[in-house]
Amino acid sequence: MALGALGVSLLFPGVEYSPQMAGFFDQLSMVLPPEQLEEMRGQASAFPVHPLWIGLLQGMIAGITLNAAAAFGEELGWRGFLQKEFSHMGFWKSSAWIGAIWGIWHAPMILQGYNYPQHPVLGVGMMTVLTLLLPPLCSYVRLKAKSVIAAAVLHGTLNGTARLAVMVVTGNEWVIGVTGLAGFVVLVLMNVGLFVYDRSWAKEPIMG
Repeated sequence: MALGALGVSLLFPGVEYSPQMAGFFDQLSMVLPPEQLEEMRGQASAFPVHPLWIGLLQGMIAGITLNAAAAFGEELGWRGFLQKEFSHMGFWKSSAWIGAIWGIWHAPMILQGYNYPQHPVLGVGMMTVLTLLLPPLCSYVRLKAKSVIAAAVLHGTLNGTARLAVMVVTGNEWVIGVTGLAGFVVLVLMNVGLFVYDRSWAKEPIMG
């Protein structure tokens, strides 16, 4: 834990690590009264395992069931219809177009305070960065599995586990979590890894 806390502080100044789930309770403080928060803190401290692991298990289960079913409606559009319509552009260009449209589609929700409640207007740009980084991963899974369902499972699992990234850290919403700078760095690295893998080791490359 100490090593993880040091890494967070060095990579992202201003972000504080808290094994007591300060980030999780900071989010709830906007919707729950103080007495209920204190009760939840007491319940969390009594768990035999850290609530982070419980949340991870719940998110993984939801990702292949309820969340996948909910995400399937979106994925029919992104990885179903648009993936087919833009296939002539090639993998990366089609992913970029899908990501841009995906970002615009989210704009009304972001302007209402979703994901970036303190900066809803600038949050539209941040969300668009996120939706530009996600499509290559989702599209690759969809093409390799030859099924939109696989992309829906990935999408649903991300939705089910995304909030875990801010359970044990506090900081600026631009930096922490999947929707902040920390998440963008991870997604960039994943895209680079995907490119290298497909070009160097994949038996059937799809990024020709």
